[in-house]
Amino acid sequence: MGWLTLGDAFEAACLLRCTPPPTATRRSAVRAEHTPAVEFNREDPAQRMRQLLGRLDIPVTHEVAVGGLRRRYELHRLWVPREHRGTYTRMLDAGWWQGRRELLGGPLPGASPARRRLVTRLAEAAWRSALLAAGRHVRRHILGVRLTDRELAAVLIRSAAVLDVPARLRPGTGCFLVSVAAGPDRERILHSAALEQARPADRPAC
Repeated sequence: MGWLTLGDAFEAACLLRCTPPPTATRRSAVRAEHTPAVEFNREDPAQRMRQLLGRLDIPVTHEVAVGGLRRRYELHRLWVPREHRGTYTRMLDAGWWQGRRELLGGPLPGASPARRRLVTRLAEAAWRSALLAAGRHVRRHILGVRLTDRELAAVLIRSAAVLDVPARLRPGTGCFLVSVAAGPDRERILHSAALEQARPADRPAC
């Protein structure tokens, strides 16, 4: 998998791991990363997922449902057509495991500048997905995200270290809280996680 493709596939996999299974499959035994749909309660992560899947040449249908009475809310559901679900699953699985291996292993001594940049991009992608799609936990002294996925929490801790930011992991009731301190650490994470500028659809393999 080319490095630019890896970055997109890894970020899409992280977005997926930030979400519960779609409502249509929550009572089944199907794991979230193998369902043909993903749901977000905000538009921003849904649009980002659409962008990433588009760059991976995976078509997707975006549905918006509005619910609630006094407090209205939107549910953004992305569906992958049946004929593309195998590619979708393989691409995101490969992106997750290869990206996780690159991050947790870290660039070896003597690694090329290109590989070091790749690890940094993966760290930025992990935090970007969490800040977009996970439950934000913002207090005066910290910026945090709540996750139910233990492996993604470990990836975020490592990603913060790659970005020269110390992060803390605190188990909660049914979730994990990953946080960084307010001030320079918070600003570095937010700056690193900002969406990158658009790039051409045709990406050369690295």
